[in-house]
Amino acid sequence: MKTIYFKGDFWAGLLLAGLGSFVVSQALGWDYMTEEGPGPGFFPLWYGTVMLALSLLLVAGTVLKNDAREPHKLIRWDEIRRALTCWLALAVCVAVIKFVGFMLAFGALTLFIIKVMFKRPAKEALAYAIGGSVGFFALFTWGLDLQLPVGTLF
Repeated sequence: MKTIYFKGDFWAGLLLAGLGSFVVSQALGWDYMTEEGPGPGFFPLWYGTVMLALSLLLVAGTVLKNDAREPHKLIRWDEIRRALTCWLALAVCVAVIKFVGFMLAFGALTLFIIKVMFKRPAKEALAYAIGGSVGFFALFTWGLDLQLPVGTLF
Protein backbone atom coordinates (compact mmCIF):
# COMPACT_ATOMS: atom_id res chain seq x y z
CA MET A 1 0.00 0.00 0.00
CA LYS A 2 1.31 3.41 -0.95
CA THR A 3 1.57 5.88 1.91
CA ILE A 4 0.31 9.43 1.75
CA TYR A 5 3.49 10.82 3.23
CA PHE A 6 5.33 10.76 -0.07
CA LYS A 7 2.74 12.73 -2.02
CA GLY A 8 3.70 16.26 -2.95
CA ASP A 9 0.20 17.61 -2.28
CA PHE A 10 0.37 16.40 1.31
CA TRP A 11 3.67 18.16 2.04
CA ALA A 12 2.74 21.28 0.06
CA GLY A 13 -0.52 21.47 2.02
CA LEU A 14 1.32 21.21 5.33
CA LEU A 15 3.83 23.85 4.27
CA LEU A 16 1.08 26.23 3.13
CA ALA A 17 -0.88 25.57 6.35
CA GLY A 18 2.20 26.61 8.30
CA LEU A 19 2.57 29.75 6.22
CA GLY A 20 -1.14 30.55 6.57
CA SER A 21 -0.90 30.09 10.34
CA PHE A 22 2.08 32.43 10.49
CA VAL A 23 0.29 35.08 8.40
CA VAL A 24 -2.82 34.89 10.61
CA SER A 25 -0.75 35.06 13.82
CA GLN A 26 1.08 38.16 12.58
CA ALA A 27 -2.09 39.82 11.29
CA LEU A 28 -3.81 39.43 14.65
CA GLY A 29 -1.25 41.85 16.09
CA TRP A 30 -2.21 44.59 13.63
CA ASP A 31 -5.27 46.83 13.52
CA TYR A 32 -8.13 45.12 11.73
CA MET A 33 -10.18 48.31 11.25
CA THR A 34 -9.21 51.95 11.62
CA GLU A 35 -11.16 55.19 11.46
CA GLU A 36 -10.36 55.43 7.73
CA GLY A 37 -11.50 51.85 6.98
CA PRO A 38 -9.72 48.52 6.82
CA GLY A 39 -6.45 48.53 8.73
CA PRO A 40 -3.12 46.85 7.97
CA GLY A 41 -4.32 43.57 9.49
CA PHE A 42 -7.50 43.29 7.41
CA PHE A 43 -6.14 41.77 4.19
CA PRO A 44 -3.46 39.54 5.75
CA LEU A 45 -5.96 38.10 8.23
CA TRP A 46 -8.39 37.10 5.48
CA TYR A 47 -5.63 35.98 3.11
CA GLY A 48 -4.00 33.86 5.81
CA THR A 49 -7.33 32.38 6.90
CA VAL A 50 -8.25 31.37 3.35
CA MET A 51 -4.73 30.01 2.77
CA LEU A 52 -4.93 27.96 5.97
CA ALA A 53 -8.39 26.57 5.16
CA LEU A 54 -7.55 25.66 1.56
CA SER A 55 -4.24 24.07 2.50
CA LEU A 56 -5.94 21.94 5.15
CA LEU A 57 -8.48 20.87 2.53
CA LEU A 58 -5.59 19.90 0.27
CA VAL A 59 -4.05 17.78 3.05
CA ALA A 60 -7.41 16.18 3.89
CA GLY A 61 -8.13 15.47 0.23
CA THR A 62 -4.74 13.84 -0.17
CA VAL A 63 -5.28 11.67 2.88
CA LEU A 64 -8.80 10.66 1.85
CA LYS A 65 -7.82 10.03 -1.77
CA ASN A 66 -5.02 7.65 -0.84
CA ASP A 67 -5.55 4.96 -3.48
CA ALA A 68 -3.42 1.84 -3.21
CA ARG A 69 -4.08 1.10 -6.92
CA GLU A 70 -2.51 4.38 -7.99
CA PRO A 71 0.96 3.73 -9.41
CA HIS A 72 3.91 5.33 -7.67
CA LYS A 73 4.68 8.67 -9.30
CA LEU A 74 8.21 9.96 -9.51
CA ILE A 75 9.05 13.50 -8.56
CA ARG A 76 9.03 15.71 -11.65
CA TRP A 77 12.12 17.82 -11.00
CA ASP A 78 11.62 19.88 -14.17
CA GLU A 79 8.24 21.06 -12.87
CA ILE A 80 9.66 21.82 -9.44
CA ARG A 81 12.52 23.77 -11.03
CA ARG A 82 10.04 25.85 -13.08
CA ALA A 83 7.93 26.62 -10.01
CA LEU A 84 10.98 27.60 -7.94
CA THR A 85 12.26 29.76 -10.80
CA CYS A 86 8.96 31.67 -10.79
CA TRP A 87 9.16 32.12 -7.02
CA LEU A 88 12.75 33.35 -7.32
CA ALA A 89 11.73 35.82 -10.04
CA LEU A 90 8.94 37.12 -7.80
CA ALA A 91 11.34 37.46 -4.87
CA VAL A 92 13.79 39.42 -7.03
CA CYS A 93 10.93 41.64 -8.22
CA VAL A 94 9.93 42.41 -4.63
CA ALA A 95 13.56 43.05 -3.66
CA VAL A 96 14.22 45.58 -6.44
CA ILE A 97 10.82 47.29 -6.55
CA LYS A 98 11.89 50.16 -4.24
CA PHE A 99 14.94 50.89 -6.38
CA VAL A 100 13.57 50.58 -9.91
CA GLY A 101 9.90 51.28 -9.25
CA PHE A 102 6.75 49.23 -9.63
CA MET A 103 6.30 49.62 -13.37
CA LEU A 104 9.81 48.48 -14.30
CA ALA A 105 9.95 45.66 -11.72
CA PHE A 106 6.49 44.33 -12.55
CA GLY A 107 7.12 44.70 -16.27
CA ALA A 108 10.39 42.78 -16.04
CA LEU A 109 8.70 40.05 -13.99
CA THR A 110 5.87 39.76 -16.51
CA LEU A 111 8.30 39.75 -19.43
CA PHE A 112 10.42 37.04 -17.80
CA ILE A 113 7.50 34.77 -16.99
CA ILE A 114 5.84 35.09 -20.39
CA LYS A 115 8.99 35.04 -22.56
CA VAL A 116 11.23 32.65 -20.63
CA MET A 117 8.88 30.46 -18.62
CA PHE A 118 6.03 30.16 -21.16
CA LYS A 119 8.30 30.54 -24.23
CA ARG A 120 5.99 33.01 -25.96
CA PRO A 121 7.16 35.42 -28.70
CA ALA A 122 9.05 38.51 -27.53
CA LYS A 123 6.53 40.94 -29.02
CA GLU A 124 3.67 39.25 -27.19
CA ALA A 125 5.59 39.17 -23.90
CA LEU A 126 6.59 42.83 -24.26
CA ALA A 127 3.00 43.85 -25.00
CA TYR A 128 1.74 42.08 -21.88
CA ALA A 129 4.59 43.49 -19.79
CA ILE A 130 3.96 47.08 -20.84
CA GLY A 131 0.17 46.79 -20.79
CA GLY A 132 0.13 45.04 -17.43
CA SER A 133 2.52 47.49 -15.81
CA VAL A 134 0.68 50.57 -17.08
CA GLY A 135 -2.70 49.01 -16.33
CA PHE A 136 -1.86 48.05 -12.75
CA PHE A 137 -0.14 51.38 -12.11
CA ALA A 138 -3.19 53.26 -13.42
CA LEU A 139 -5.60 51.11 -11.43
CA PHE A 140 -3.78 51.54 -8.15
CA THR A 141 -2.69 55.15 -8.62
CA TRP A 142 -5.80 56.67 -10.16
CA GLY A 143 -8.52 54.14 -9.49
CA LEU A 144 -7.70 53.28 -5.88
CA ASP A 145 -5.74 56.44 -5.03
CA LEU A 146 -2.79 54.40 -3.72
CA GLN A 147 0.85 55.22 -4.26
CA LEU A 148 3.03 52.51 -5.77
CA PRO A 149 6.83 52.70 -5.58
CA VAL A 150 8.26 54.85 -8.36
CA GLY A 151 11.91 53.96 -7.71
CA THR A 152 14.96 55.79 -6.45
CA LEU A 153 17.38 54.99 -9.28
CA PHE A 154 15.54 56.91 -11.97
